[in-house]
Order: sequence, then structure tokens, then C-alpha cells
Amino acid sequence: MGLTLEDVRAQAKEKLKGVCMVYKDCDGDPSRFCQGNHYGRALGIGGVGSGASFHNNWLALRRIKLRMKLVQAHQEPNTTFDFFGVKLSMPIMAAPVTGVDSFGGQEVITEDQFCDAVVGGCKDAGTLGWRGDTFTYETTNAPGINAIARAGGHGVQIIKPRVQDDMIRFFELAAQARAVAVGVDIDGCTSYMMGVHGKPVFRKSRQELARLVAATPLPFIVKGIMCKEDALEAVEAGARAIVVSNHGGRVLDHTPGSADVLPEIVAAVSGHNVMVLADGGIRTGFDVLKMLALGARGVLVGRDIIRAAVGGGSEGVKLQMEYLQKTFVKAMLSAGVSRLEEISPECLV
Repeated sequence: MGLTLEDVRAQAKEKLKGVCMVYKDCDGDPSRFCQGNHYGRALGIGGVGSGASFHNNWLALRRIKLRMKLVQAHQEPNTTFDFFGVKLSMPIMAAPVTGVDSFGGQEVITEDQFCDAVVGGCKDAGTLGWRGDTFTYETTNAPGINAIARAGGHGVQIIKPRVQDDMIRFFELAAQARAVAVGVDIDGCTSYMMGVHGKPVFRKSRQELARLVAATPLPFIVKGIMCKEDALEAVEAGARAIVVSNHGGRVLDHTPGSADVLPEIVAAVSGHNVMVLADGGIRTGFDVLKMLALGARGVLVGRDIIRAAVGGGSEGVKLQMEYLQKTFVKAMLSAGVSRLEEISPECLV
């Protein structure tokens, strides 16, 4: 018998001792081991400050109820998704979580191994692994871009809001690696670790974003949108996609959940040629259906992918993505929809 998702989670729990308890419900509740203020200690994979933003992501999805609609001719759901010309098996991708120092350090898994596990596992499942940026990354050695190159370009590269010229160099490397798209994690502008290690990060104006858009031939993504004003600025700068995200609750304490603000942002950019994606608190395909019913075109998953990669490498990531797809198919069947285009607010109570 091969590796199971239960095996993967059990191994992750053993390897992540002191960082993550791999609870059945990863809900960011203040009582959880990973939560609360960490005075002088690394944040790990919990939420910043009180952890309220992380918890609010989970609560926002929890409050939403799905509508069952079953009396109709049976049709198997089709979950295929077009992402900038690349046909994916599902509208579910791995979020650009990076930096193994945040979840156990090199003794658990190296950065190269982690990036290869995420990108390779997602590719095997028919979808995309996004890679991020951290203080250990250099333009001479970026593990995420290296992993994308080894996978034949099957990935997306997101860069922290660094000095403009450095960002452009990373985008050039990503293009050489044949990445599907690139972008900026604007919600990384408060990163303490980047500044401490001599790689300062900044908020970005519309003009600065526009320069980044113009500097790459690849579709440009702005991640970290939590209000309609930022969404419109990103669109005006030329972004081809935006990600509604509070960085998994790791940037600003006491924000709403991503699902709370998603409908307003979708409405604000309606009519513009921009793809709206979302992350935050997604654990099953039922959560995916909720986000899509609120207006997102696709979603990103972070913490469960960390556990899958640590616990089972690329096979663990593949199993995790297949689980998300299977539960998404079940949710679509129960909600009476067979194609992504049929998902709408009508799927919600």
C-alpha cells in the first residue's frame, strides 16, 4: 500500500514538533499552539500578534453555508481551469509560502527540497505550485525559480516588494525559467526578517507597479489585496491578476477574513480584464466552492501544503492537491453545478 494523506500528516506532526501540532482543524484559534504573541521568537506558521487575522480567515469561511441542489440529470463535474493559457486540472494552486526557517529549519527540510516538493507535487496533480521569496534568496540563487526551471517552467514566481531593480532581475530569471507568471507580494512590505538581513521591503505605488509590469513579458500578479482601492490601483497599473489575501494573517493583526472582503473587491474590478484569486483559511474543496461562489476565479492553499511537503515531499503535495480536487468535485455535485462557469452566489445560502 502506498503513502496515504494520513501518513503524510502523521509524519509532518512528528517533524514539525515545536512549530505546528497538525491539528485536525487548522483554524488559527487563539488557544492553538502556534498562536499568540511570540516575544523574541520566530513567528513559525501561526498568525501575527493575537492571531486574529488568521482566525478570521477560517471564521469567514465557516460562516458561509452551501446550498444543496440535487434534482436534475446527473453530470460529472469538470474542474479544469485555464490559467494564462495553461490548462490545469483544478482552480486550486499552492500558495507562495517560502522560508523553511519559519517551519523547522534546514534540519526538517531544505529550501531546495521544499520548493521541489511543492512545484513537483503540484505538477504531478495537474496544477501549479507558486513560489515566493525570503531573505535567503539572491538573484544569484533563488530556490523557487530553480525549482520552476527544473519542472520545465511549471510554476509562478512571486517576489517580495524589494528594491525595484532587484525585483526586475528576479523576474528576468523567472522568464528564463519559463515560469507561467510573476508577481509581487505587496503584503510582504512589513517583513522584519528581510530588513534585518539587508533586503529592505517597501509599499509600492501604482507607478512603481506599472514599471514592474512593463519590465516583464509574463502576466503580472499583485498579491495581498484586501480593499477595493488597492484592487483598482493594481488594475490601473496593468496587473493581469490579483490575489485577495491577508498573507495568511501574518502581516496585520485584526483584519477581516479574505472571504469577508472578496465580494466587494470582485464587484469593484468587474468589467476590467483581471483575474481575481483568493487565499486564506481554505482547507477542503467545500471552502474552494465558497470562494468561487463569492467571485474568485481560483484559490491558493498555504499551510496544508507546508505540512504535505514536510510530511511526504512531492508525493505528499500531490496527495493533498488530489484531496482538494476530490472534495471540490463532491461539493460541486451537491451544489448542482457541473462546470466552473456555473458556480455563482446561487450556490450559497
